Amino acid sequence: MKKMLVTGSGGLIGSESVRFFSEKGFEIHGIDNNMRAYFFGKDASTEWSVKELKKNIPNYVHHDVDIRNKEGIEKIFKKYKFDLIVHTAAQPSHDWAAREPYTDFEVNAHGTLVMLENFRNYCPKAVFIFTSTNKVYGDTPNILPIVELESRFEIDVRHPFYKGIDESMSIDHSKHSIFGASKCAADIMVQEYGRYFNLKTAVFRGGCLTGPNHSGAELHGFLAYLGKCIATGKQYTIFGYKGKQVRDNIHSYDLVNAFWHFYKKPRIAEVYNMGGGRHSNISMKEAIEKFEKITGKKANIKYIKQNRIGDHIWYISDVSKFQRHYPKWNFKYGIDDIMHEICKYGHF
Repeated sequence: MKKMLVTGSGGLIGSESVRFFSEKGFEIHGIDNNMRAYFFGKDASTEWSVKELKKNIPNYVHHDVDIRNKEGIEKIFKKYKFDLIVHTAAQPSHDWAAREPYTDFEVNAHGTLVMLENFRNYCPKAVFIFTSTNKVYGDTPNILPIVELESRFEIDVRHPFYKGIDESMSIDHSKHSIFGASKCAADIMVQEYGRYFNLKTAVFRGGCLTGPNHSGAELHGFLAYLGKCIATGKQYTIFGYKGKQVRDNIHSYDLVNAFWHFYKKPRIAEVYNMGGGRHSNISMKEAIEKFEKITGKKANIKYIKQNRIGDHIWYISDVSKFQRHYPKWNFKYGIDDIMHEICKYGHF
């Protein structure tokens, strides 16, 4: 039986990876110590998710270990020889990172280095997949020729990035946020381990990753948290840009399915922008209106004029590079499917 290690196994992408790959016959080892509750409070806890995995996935083994714990992680790698590592554990909020930069960098950058070193030392023939972020591009997307429409911002249709931002965008000369910088360090290190040591690594720079299993919180998980607020009557705060900021949203299943395609035909030190693209994107304003229609409830919205530092006005991923490399992969879920699932199955 193939063996797989998933960090952040209680989170959105981690738990989706466990379920997906268990159906492919993998013995799966998950690492999750519920730091999401420390970051965002008890409502964002992943404890419920880990309990479900332990109960429902017979070939799942859980390890309550911090990814920064070099001795603890090494002990796992020494005992089990993994064929695949999916590293999703992270501090995921650019707002929270500014509160505790040491913690943010230790989790995102140092934690990734711990994983990479053990991968290199104990299972170098394995495939290493890392969930990065579009925040590695900093606020560079905001210098694109942005046009204001009635319900959203867009970019000029004649611009090469109209179909989405590809991997050619520079990560230099921009404001990343502390979180963006720590993820950038990890992102580059994953690439470097691929190139320098000739290892099979992939970086997936995600747009908004979402789905009904997301433990959405104010500082992370915009779509799931918005759906939760509207469904329960809780106040939701919009930070700047008139609520017209645009994000592409990819369902956790579609992202993990991309991991599967990469695993079957891995490459060295690849980087992919991965989001909903033109297939699945929405503005804050559009999302509020759509959730109101789905739930039949009126949103309780608070608007703050000041946007979050370094926040994107418009971001849509161009996923065509991945589709060229893996033409059999495609989206299963669109934005309407995602939002209906969140309302029907979300953990409110």
